[in-house]
Amino acid sequence: MQKDMSQYRLIMKNNDWGKAEELSDQQKGLPQPPLEKPIPAEGKVIDLPEVKSLEFDINLNQAIWNRRSRRNYNGKPMSLAELTYLVWTADGVKKTIKRFDRSYATLRTAPSAGARHPFETYVIVFNVTDLEPGVYRYSALEHKLILEAQPQNLAEKTVEALVGQSFAATGNAVLVWSCVPYRAEWRYSTVAHKPALLDVGHICQNLYLACEAVQTGTCAIAAYDQQKIDELLGLDGQDEFAVYIATLGKYDR
Repeated sequence: MQKDMSQYRLIMKNNDWGKAEELSDQQKGLPQPPLEKPIPAEGKVIDLPEVKSLEFDINLNQAIWNRRSRRNYNGKPMSLAELTYLVWTADGVKKTIKRFDRSYATLRTAPSAGARHPFETYVIVFNVTDLEPGVYRYSALEHKLILEAQPQNLAEKTVEALVGQSFAATGNAVLVWSCVPYRAEWRYSTVAHKPALLDVGHICQNLYLACEAVQTGTCAIAAYDQQKIDELLGLDGQDEFAVYIATLGKYDR
């Protein structure tokens, strides 16, 4: 018997905006959640090159024509400047908006419903100059990388979390976007989740176009083992969990 797909399609539909069954936490006057996870007091933090110092450029029309998913990588290292350019163009902060002397919202390189930006960018590094292999988190507010972990057999664990997609470990790095859903739920309550998934697509398309400026291949991945990728990143799987992944690797034209 063919499986009924109707229940799986529900998240793709409009969730009756304006007809929410209860007030959002913002409407209730509850405090706004932080714009991003904090940088720990202890631990290794890497300062990244200033964005304005990065002289990568490409004609937009050329980038759109060249944009494609690439899975074959040449093993050459990626520079820290190139990685910086990619994580910033994907979802970097251009401006912070303040209200009542505190940060209220960020304007970023990718749009997000209500400027909620309910995502964190993690970088699994294999072969990037001036960076040790490991799991990093990108602080978009501070424009820094935070070393989260250096697990043994990082490449093997990454491939296992990506359900055997071994090409991912032949590149330079893997980007993983996690979702912190309450950042969006605080404002939009039960209708927050579809817009959030649309938002992460905007981020990844930015990445695809930016990759063309630094001759780097990328391939978006939605097939992964949820528990294993969350464990690799140190996420609890409830209040923060992985939602989208993209590989990065230098390639020969």
